[in-house]
Amino acid sequence: MKIIYGTGNPAKLSVMRKRLKPLKIEIVGLKELNREIPVVPEDGKTPLENARQKALAYYEAFRMPVFSCDSGLYFDNVPDTVQPGVHVRTIQGKYLSDQEMLSYYSNLAEKYGDLTAWYKNAICLVLDHKHIYEAMEPSMESEKFILTSKPYGVLKKGFPLDSLSIHMDTGKYYYDLPKEALEQVAVEEGFMKFFENIAEICKDCRQEDSCMD
Repeated sequence: MKIIYGTGNPAKLSVMRKRLKPLKIEIVGLKELNREIPVVPEDGKTPLENARQKALAYYEAFRMPVFSCDSGLYFDNVPDTVQPGVHVRTIQGKYLSDQEMLSYYSNLAEKYGDLTAWYKNAICLVLDHKHIYEAMEPSMESEKFILTSKPYGVLKKGFPLDSLSIHMDTGKYYYDLPKEALEQVAVEEGFMKFFENIAEICKDCRQEDSCMD
């Protein structure tokens, strides 16, 4: 099964490919299509609304099965005015670069002390106009972690906040954890279950010759 992953982030594309490989799902990145990529507003109030906006827009543009994900970042014990939510990269109307994100959230953690944080994640998959599947389940949420003010010595393109993230149980930066653990955190088990269910649905569709318009 070949599906477009509606992201221009090469780091996210690489991790998702590795995690979905056992399911025999071939992932195609937007930039690999060599076609004009539509600009999607992503002005939803929740991760699921943004994921849906992107997936539907990319399906209309490319007429291929496509899924999009979106996340919201949340902190314990901070004022609502600084709660990122779905605006993780866009602060006061400005889209931040990786380095600007690192600086902003480092300063935030310095101001309020190490922050207990977690991500709410959502996904929308469009196979065709009749087959649209989406989810924003607790099983898709990240584990809680500490966002600290002191950056790790590594800045991975596309994942700047990993440099500030500390594993709560071990007290180690995530970059000091085994690579397999990092990949599992990047794609939560809830996403794997979602695609396992989709694979079964598509198997049934192929048998009935009813999928795809």
